[in-house]
Amino acid sequence: MTAPPKKGTTEQPSELLAKADIDAILEGRHWDPFAVLGLHASGNTFIARCFLPGASEVVVETLSGKEIGTLTRVAEAGIFAGEVAAKKLQPVRYRARNAGGEWTVVDPYSFGPVLGPMDDYYIREGSHLRLFDKMGAHPMTLEGVEGFHFAVWAPNARRVSVVGNFNEWDGRRNPMRLRRDTGIWEVFLPGIAEGHAYKFEIVGMNGEVLPLKADPFARRSELRPNNASMTTGPIDQAWEDEAHLAHWASADARRQPISIYEVHAGSWQRHGDGAFLTWDELADHLIPYCVDMGFTHIEFLPISEYPFDPSWGYQTTGLYSPTARFGEPEGFARFVNGCHKVGIGVILDWVPAHFPTDAHGLGRFDGTALYEHADPRQGFHPDWNTAIYNFGRAEVLSYLINNALYWAQKFHLDGLRVDAVASMLYLDYSRKHGEWVPNEYGGNENLEAVRFLQSMNRHVYAGHPGILTIAEESTSWPKVSHPVHEGGLGFGFKWNMGFMHDTLQYLSREPVHRKFHHNDMTFGLLYAFTENFVLPLSHDEVVHGKGSLIAKMTGDDWQKFANLRAYYGFMWGYPGKKLLFMGQEFAQWQEWSEARSLDWNLLEYPLHEGMRRLVRDLNGTYRRKAALHARDCEGEGFEWLIADDRDNSVFAWLRKAPGEKPIAVITNFTPVYREGYGVPLPVEGRWREILNTDAEIYGGSGKGNGGAVEARKHANGRIAAAITLPPLATVMLELDA
Repeated sequence: MTAPPKKGTTEQPSELLAKADIDAILEGRHWDPFAVLGLHASGNTFIARCFLPGASEVVVETLSGKEIGTLTRVAEAGIFAGEVAAKKLQPVRYRARNAGGEWTVVDPYSFGPVLGPMDDYYIREGSHLRLFDKMGAHPMTLEGVEGFHFAVWAPNARRVSVVGNFNEWDGRRNPMRLRRDTGIWEVFLPGIAEGHAYKFEIVGMNGEVLPLKADPFARRSELRPNNASMTTGPIDQAWEDEAHLAHWASADARRQPISIYEVHAGSWQRHGDGAFLTWDELADHLIPYCVDMGFTHIEFLPISEYPFDPSWGYQTTGLYSPTARFGEPEGFARFVNGCHKVGIGVILDWVPAHFPTDAHGLGRFDGTALYEHADPRQGFHPDWNTAIYNFGRAEVLSYLINNALYWAQKFHLDGLRVDAVASMLYLDYSRKHGEWVPNEYGGNENLEAVRFLQSMNRHVYAGHPGILTIAEESTSWPKVSHPVHEGGLGFGFKWNMGFMHDTLQYLSREPVHRKFHHNDMTFGLLYAFTENFVLPLSHDEVVHGKGSLIAKMTGDDWQKFANLRAYYGFMWGYPGKKLLFMGQEFAQWQEWSEARSLDWNLLEYPLHEGMRRLVRDLNGTYRRKAALHARDCEGEGFEWLIADDRDNSVFAWLRKAPGEKPIAVITNFTPVYREGYGVPLPVEGRWREILNTDAEIYGGSGKGNGGAVEARKHANGRIAAAITLPPLATVMLELDA
């Protein structure tokens, strides 16, 4: 055993630490701190070295508190070194003193690595499906010591350090160990607790210190305008949703009623002073509202951390971190659990297509184009001034696929609506000739993005069979919602952007002109069953000067409301799942703004309250009547009754499902009241009027069929009923047998 060195000397013994190492540590350019700092064997002796700015004296102890040596200060800035009476390489701690007092520090550089060779293997292969448990910052107990393990991918960096309010944001204090096979840097920092702000200080390949970077895998973030990551523990949630998850895991979602309420969490409601509701407050108000309204799912605009409120969350800098605007991550878990307990699913808007170039984000993360393409023709999005992920890089695919799995695994998410899929699929999206790079076959298809989407869907559905993935895809790309093994992208559903565009265009026209545009309403049935469609009336249609849905309708106020009621009836009777953006269920006049609450005071007025009641009853009818939902995505569930009455702007069809009573949906898109209008029906007998958008309770004129109509067989063998068509209205008739 070697005796400890004498105290007091400030001369630098060359055998303890070379001057070049001292200078490199003090200047923040030592690329391999584990080779110098910590406890090291030197022949039959052991040498301890540490960097403790502010200390004047340092004593070395074992973790059990046994003193094994006193170190020599070899640099006035706080570098200490010396021989110690250790018997083996082991974690140690330092008892430091100065004129102000004494403190204890466990040496992070006396611990071995946390990640192992199997992590390296799966990471390099791109098949690691639990990266969210390995990367970022995680609390752990290592060799009996509590602390946080940090890991970040920066393969082209010369040095990476963890900086935070626990080390005065000094990048010299906690540099990390490089795992050369993967380009991942890691370090275990003892004594770090939850609730600390941290970032990564990265020195680029040419020695330049980059702007401090937030953790790409951070699971909690500071509230804007601050943008550091936060140390946090695992989600502490006692889940009570086994029945909900089991139902969706065993169900064919295509044959389930799905009616989605699209919500921007920051502006659905606010406090009187304009402050956001917390997740718990949203749970108290939003969940009961959706239960009463009959929606099956809530879809949130992106809630991953984002710096700029007017981006609505679509320019995210923290894909793994629920935004701090509404409280801690556990609050969101409680919200999801509360939804599941009452049978409501939660879908997140997910943005894997692009990311903002904020200095603390992913852009040129280690000084190089790491997450994005280096070539701006591939890596820069001209519409949004954002960076495009490099889908050809295995590490980037793993980052994104793991994020999709993370939300499903840790927060029990029911679905992901994938934003801007079209921008991912086409290399020439929003680009002129010469501004894009063709694929290997000379085409404009982004084959790497296709492989990413297919892989993401395969892994998500394999790990969480009850989940829904929904593509916002605005082109005619084939088989978006077909299985990957059949050549599809593997999504569960696709937004029907054509339905939204054509029908809103039709309804913006004066009724007298609609007969000239009849095909706007019938064209969609030519492709309605080529994909599993969601019919979206989304936030995109009520912003940027487009006006609210009620404002898009033509005519005076009464006609506007009647048009919108008829349209909702038309849509809820049309094949496809339903999505409606918040505020449109009660016909908010104002265009939506993320900066203010919805105009809930409008519910004091009968027409607005009537619209809300109609949407509630439409949801209830849609959910109760299997004929309206069980074959939403299959042609056998739809049959035209009247498709060509353009002169009267009348449409009628039959919705049906095996073993269920059929339902006829008839819409009159003119303000003309029609009596004795003949509608062919498949079966003789009494057909009960189960919904009429012109009912007085909804704000209509009260015209209708007295509760039922009679279908009779005529001399020509044709079965039909003479019905009353209220003005600008949709009625639904169910065979009463």
